[in-house]
Amino acid sequence: MMKMRILISWILFFGSGAVGSFTRRCHPERSRFSGGAKDLPLSQLRASAKLNSYLLFSFLLCTIPLCRAADEAAVSVPFTSVPTFSMEKIGRQGHFYIGGKWVGEPGKEQMRGAMYVEVWVPKKIRHPYPILFVQAGGGQTNIALLQTPDGRPGWAYDFVNQGYTIYMMDFPGRGRAAYIPALDGQLSGPRTAEQMEEVWSGGAPPSNPQREWPQSKKYSQWPSDSPNKGKIGDPVFDYFAKTELGFPMADDIETLSADDLVQLVDLIGKPVILLLHSRLATSGWLLADARPKLIKGIIAAEPWGPPIENMELDAKGPGHIWGPTNFPIHYDPPIKEASELHTVRQEKADAPDLDRCWIQKEPAHKLINLEGIPVLNVSAEASYHRPYAHCMAKWLNQAGVKTEYVRLEDVGLPGNGHQMMSEKNSAGIAKYFMSWLDKNVH
Repeated sequence: MMKMRILISWILFFGSGAVGSFTRRCHPERSRFSGGAKDLPLSQLRASAKLNSYLLFSFLLCTIPLCRAADEAAVSVPFTSVPTFSMEKIGRQGHFYIGGKWVGEPGKEQMRGAMYVEVWVPKKIRHPYPILFVQAGGGQTNIALLQTPDGRPGWAYDFVNQGYTIYMMDFPGRGRAAYIPALDGQLSGPRTAEQMEEVWSGGAPPSNPQREWPQSKKYSQWPSDSPNKGKIGDPVFDYFAKTELGFPMADDIETLSADDLVQLVDLIGKPVILLLHSRLATSGWLLADARPKLIKGIIAAEPWGPPIENMELDAKGPGHIWGPTNFPIHYDPPIKEASELHTVRQEKADAPDLDRCWIQKEPAHKLINLEGIPVLNVSAEASYHRPYAHCMAKWLNQAGVKTEYVRLEDVGLPGNGHQMMSEKNSAGIAKYFMSWLDKNVH
């Protein structure tokens, strides 16, 4: 839009000179050295005005499409020019750190656990509750919110352009938040190309039977038309691989992130909406438990799960032993240890291609601080989360949290994987989220 304004200003400035020169040649009686326009008959003035308008309109008609085509080409992958997006609807931005503590013996103190925060405020705020994107953690950062791997504006633009204030974070040990090797644990390396082809892009089948999931063949939303679609050599895949990062494995990263989020919502000082995705969603549940009066609604887009036992691909062992989290969260009647939840696994799965969920024995303990918060829990049709994704909604509903479980294909959004904000229909998914908020969060 700014480029367009500059172009039109250029045309008006130089075009008026060209038209004026043409007019002086055709109508010397209108020269500033003669009597001027006031001496001309009205019919000649009207004819000159029409000519000027026609010349200017013709120039605009020929030039503007060329400018628009150049802008669209600028965000193709691989890039042919610097990719940029319009900030026309953004009124203010903020970039700051929150949280963190000095740790270590005297003389060797280090600042640990701070979180980087970026806020965008629209020029026209149409929705009173800001969106907090509590996402990434398992190899991604908020880069996934800014731009899709094929060069389109990401969820951040989708929401801010509809009038939402948005907050994006780099959590402790990730992105622009400091990683301290001696304290933040081993840094998990970025996924290999083979792993990304399996779980992100649909470029390759699972490498062994233990990593298979029944829904994988339904994947269709990788945003590329390359002959090597979803594989090494696909420009979109190669670009996406550049955004993959390692992540810290310390046991307390979940609580460090939750503490930072609590400080952030206290600073904001008014209710917010949480959009949870993937690994760091657990910190979002802890935030909601700690500040329930400041959380108006939660969109849980395939949050890290499932409760009690890990079922992700070939992973085994304990899952989130407190239900939605790995750390204590408030139940009623109160409990001191997760073992007091008295869980049991379903005898029969809800469908042949789904895992059997862990639930509480009745009467179930209630997540007392989350009971008043509406939750949308969505699952993507072809995601490796799909076999167990419904288990989170089942746990929450049994614990008294009103949770609507939605399969994206049932609302006209088929074929997605877990990294849905990077896929072809990412804007459609954001639009669906916003429509749900319009109906359920007031």
